[in-house]
Amino acid sequence: MKIVSFDALRTLHLPNVHYIKPENMYAHLDDIRAADWVLFPEYWQLNALVHGLKKRIFPSLASYMIGHDKVEMTRTFMTVAPANHPYTEITANTPYESERIWDMMPTPFVAKIPRSSMGNGVFLIDNPVQWREYLETSNMIYAQEYLPIDRDLRIVWVGNKVVGGYWRLQAEKGFYNNISQGGQVEVALIPKEALDLVEFVASSLGIDHGGFDVAMVGSMPYLIEFNRIFGNQGVKDLQKSVDIGIMDYLESQTLIETPIDLLG
Repeated sequence: MKIVSFDALRTLHLPNVHYIKPENMYAHLDDIRAADWVLFPEYWQLNALVHGLKKRIFPSLASYMIGHDKVEMTRTFMTVAPANHPYTEITANTPYESERIWDMMPTPFVAKIPRSSMGNGVFLIDNPVQWREYLETSNMIYAQEYLPIDRDLRIVWVGNKVVGGYWRLQAEKGFYNNISQGGQVEVALIPKEALDLVEFVASSLGIDHGGFDVAMVGSMPYLIEFNRIFGNQGVKDLQKSVDIGIMDYLESQTLIETPIDLLG
């Protein structure tokens, strides 16, 4: 296989990969045309690569489109797995809507800024002062049911299978489970219900690279979000499993003789 990568760090240990800086794309069009796969392009490159050059990309276009912000992601999850997603209100930030949501959402509830990651832009709302402070940060309201948990799961999906996962224990300051916010990693048994949910959602949507965040409330899994680009801090050999998963998937898809669906 001939492989071009636009992300040196994420393809560092993959064999026979030709790295090109994203900003130098137009100086290497012949190399890109000759490639079987283009890995980890930046968002601004997608139209040129997929629709202009008709290239197969990894992660898939669906992974990019759905994972671009929390609004698009949530609306999609509410379509394919509504029973496994916390109740969420998404609306414009207007005085009418802010009052309506405050009146209807039981406290505490969670409010988020649509394009954020690593636990940034996530607020626990318990009183009117916190609500007003949140409203000053975003032109769109994203209000979500609070789940009574002190840990959640990060499940890593590559290609068409789960390649690893771990629990994230709540940070000492409370509320946040993200490792970047002080959460702790615990490697333990992952419930089958969570694994089945990730497999169903990823397969249904054509997502082939994602770190899925799942909360367990009793035996019920709730899909919070997925990250197209994710870290593997503190978990031994997980990055190696991701690398192997990527190469196995690319090789299997390259061998498929039927036309490849460029949209996912």
